[in-house]
Amino acid sequence: MTGGAGFLGSHVVARLQQQGADVFVPRSRDYDLVSGEAVRRLYRDARPQIVIHLAAQVGGIGANRENPGRFFYENLMMGAQLMEEGRRAGVEKFVAVGTVCAYPKFTPVPFREDDLWNGYPEETNAPYGLAKKMLLVQAQAYREQYGFKAVYLLPVNLYGPRDSFDPAKSHVIPALIKKCVDAIARGDREIEVWGSGSASREFLYVDDCARAIVLATERYEKPDPVNLGAGCEITIKELVHLIAELTGFRGTIRWDASKPDGQPRRCLDVTRAEREFGFRAVTSFEDGLRRTIEWYRTEGIANLESRISN
Repeated sequence: MTGGAGFLGSHVVARLQQQGADVFVPRSRDYDLVSGEAVRRLYRDARPQIVIHLAAQVGGIGANRENPGRFFYENLMMGAQLMEEGRRAGVEKFVAVGTVCAYPKFTPVPFREDDLWNGYPEETNAPYGLAKKMLLVQAQAYREQYGFKAVYLLPVNLYGPRDSFDPAKSHVIPALIKKCVDAIARGDREIEVWGSGSASREFLYVDDCARAIVLATERYEKPDPVNLGAGCEITIKELVHLIAELTGFRGTIRWDASKPDGQPRRCLDVTRAEREFGFRAVTSFEDGLRRTIEWYRTEGIANLESRISN
């Protein structure tokens, strides 16, 4: 499984191992998945029956704006080569995990899988979203021409323990938790937040997503893409105030409207996942946030400080 040492991947690995699976996780220092030769060597070494592809170059709005070329090229090359060499190696099934960023900027809410091609993605993360979207094209083309069993999953924004709290890479929830917790520790009376707060997002707890991926690996066999989400949305303004409340930050929230909001709304239609392989999110948003905040306070701060010092 690629990306098995990352945020989502570590939770998927844990679930697979609990079920008795023998999971091989390639590390980037040993296998550069952008390199065709490294991908071929990986298949020779691991000889997998099933591939779950989670590896990605990813980040929040800031990272996407600074690295559009890198995010497009590396994500495209990883996915295309892993699936092609998997086909050549005769793997039984390839599970490609895409991104909600593949959806058009102005998709009707809730996002339905049939709307995936009805427009261009939001500009700040379009290169990343389109690169990951090519996994769907490749999966369907390979199924049609070669009979290759490949499925494509579309998770919404994730959050939870072991997320990245590095300001250069983090998404909105860990970034906000870090801002609030760090402000309390320093005695700051104000935090700054990007955008206007009017955009909305849907969030899925990472262990729920891991369970969905394992269920799809076991049960889903069709070419159609499948949304993975919780089926509800919250505005960024509501999110900021909720995280401030849960962390205990009582200071002022200052909005920097010169920074982009990103896609105006995100909320998925999740009926296909429940119908096709019985997935429904079970973690309430507030419970998930409390667990994430607690993890950052007990482990995340130390982990981040250790990486910075090294």
